[in-house]
Amino acid sequence: MKLVALAGIVCAVFAAGFGSRVAQGGLKVDRATAGIVTGRAVFDGSPPAREPLNMSANPYCVKMAGPNVPSDAILVNQEGGLGNAFVYVKAGLDEAYSFDVPTTPVILNQHLCQFIPRVVGVQVGQPLMVVNSDHTLHNVHGRPSANQPFNFGQPIAGMRLTRTFTTPEVMLPLTSDIHSWMAAFVGVLSHPFFAVTSADGSFTISGVPTGAYVIEAWHEKFGTATERVIVDAGQTTSVSFTFPSRGRLR
Repeated sequence: MKLVALAGIVCAVFAAGFGSRVAQGGLKVDRATAGIVTGRAVFDGSPPAREPLNMSANPYCVKMAGPNVPSDAILVNQEGGLGNAFVYVKAGLDEAYSFDVPTTPVILNQHLCQFIPRVVGVQVGQPLMVVNSDHTLHNVHGRPSANQPFNFGQPIAGMRLTRTFTTPEVMLPLTSDIHSWMAAFVGVLSHPFFAVTSADGSFTISGVPTGAYVIEAWHEKFGTATERVIVDAGQTTSVSFTFPSRGRLR
């Protein structure tokens, strides 16, 4: 493994664009020579306390989830690892590459009156399925800036809503018009090179073709952090993202 944080890395990364277009070429990634990008997102400082969710508007939610459910908007473990950060290749991919679009949907569950998981990623054209697992009325309000907005009710447990997106977008927020405390975020990309950090802040992005890249980590409260990396054939590259406590809390 090698830590890569070199400020002088190849400037051509930026010329390759920031992933705002769906790949049009027919070149496929050679899995035999592809590399891995792994690392952690870290919060530097004392994290804000997790605020309790006010579910009092719906007695069912209070009964099922409990009276003092902490928000998962900020998840920082004892070692400073930051969960629920969306990490992705932002720039550097050769536009000659094309990527198969998965047909298996990414599942976003409305359970105990929360979106679970809070942060997910999909490729352009890949289904996102939102499921209501609660015996109460839920609502899914997509508020994209690049894709078509949507707003649907799910009054019955077991109901499913499937959406696909046509344009890359980081990030696409989901809210509820019924339960104001509910929120989720969807990263939509033209390629499969993304991950969401786990509870300890770790992530792994596999199958990355050799090259120089800009990798970005996004967090709903702490903004973004970027690093530049070089991925060598068959090698694992390690990178760390630090979100300083002086960063904005949104």
